[in-house]
Amino acid sequence: MKFALARQVFLDGLNQVVNIVASRPAIPILSNVMLEAGETGLKMAATNMDMTVVSTVPARTLQPGSITLPAKKLQSIIRELQDGEVQVEVNKTVATIKCNRAQFKLHGLPPDDFPHLPVFKETREFKVPQAMLSNAFRCTEYAMSLDSSRNVLNGIYTSFRDGKLTLVATDGRRLALYEDELEFPESQQTDVILPCKAVMEIHRLLGDAGDAHVTITETQAAFELGDTLLVTRLTDGNYPNYRQVIPSRYNERVSLPTEEFLEIVRRVSLLSSEKTNTVRFHFTEGKLTVLSSTTEIGEAQEEMPLDYQGREFIITFNADFMIAPLKAISEETVTFDLIDQSSPGVMRVADKFLYVLMPMHG
Repeated sequence: MKFALARQVFLDGLNQVVNIVASRPAIPILSNVMLEAGETGLKMAATNMDMTVVSTVPARTLQPGSITLPAKKLQSIIRELQDGEVQVEVNKTVATIKCNRAQFKLHGLPPDDFPHLPVFKETREFKVPQAMLSNAFRCTEYAMSLDSSRNVLNGIYTSFRDGKLTLVATDGRRLALYEDELEFPESQQTDVILPCKAVMEIHRLLGDAGDAHVTITETQAAFELGDTLLVTRLTDGNYPNYRQVIPSRYNERVSLPTEEFLEIVRRVSLLSSEKTNTVRFHFTEGKLTVLSSTTEIGEAQEEMPLDYQGREFIITFNADFMIAPLKAISEETVTFDLIDQSSPGVMRVADKFLYVLMPMHG
């Protein structure tokens, strides 16, 4: 096996796949990246058994073949090389890597031991704009649960149904929902749960242009993003009925400038309690006052002019839980629906984004 390619091209390809390699995998081969040189260029693959990423980059194949090499070590070597053409020649399981005046010999493992890519049968297929999918993940991923005892909440519920792509994440205290119109045959309708790690990795790989080709089976999903393919196992289980936690009514509706509101909450939260992280929102005619206080440290408050004519009341929320969606939203204004101080608040952006947040008491 022998091939050559530009150092930056090699590094970019490795960066696409190496992220999922575990630091201490159950079997040694999972520490390695598979390199396969052929007519289409250099194909690189890494897997942790739950997720596999494959990337193909342009390369001159002088002698076709394959090998697996220590992923993180190879990435470090290519990263530290000076720009130029990298030449790799493999003899059995030893790769000689040359670039400019540098030379490395790296020991690998036989490619036959590397797990095979899954074969997809009886699939449902969708074409989703990468920008849409990236925005959908950005608006929901922060609300995924970190509690390992509730497996189905450790990911994003993803639904292709009724001509819409719907993503939902919740940890029991808040719920983020993103919905956008998407064309696909009714026969392809399906609902799956994408695991947390897969969501983060897919989002990292997504670009702003082009389509993501999504293929789904009963147990797996594949995301083809240009020259990169990610395959993940799906989370098994039934997602809770998220619709029932979304309030169907409101008593007060306010429109807030996203960036200004975000900055005020950030500032005031600097003096919130480290234990509870609570911030109070005091609505009175014509203004909103955001307040926080900690006995040992001090207190903060900031007023914000508001077109508000409703009744006066105070509601308390977790500051981080309020900040997270505001950071994800790109629109200039958000709508906040409120019932009373003890009921969930609902943040909305047009018809695409909805965020339910439980208030804090005491």
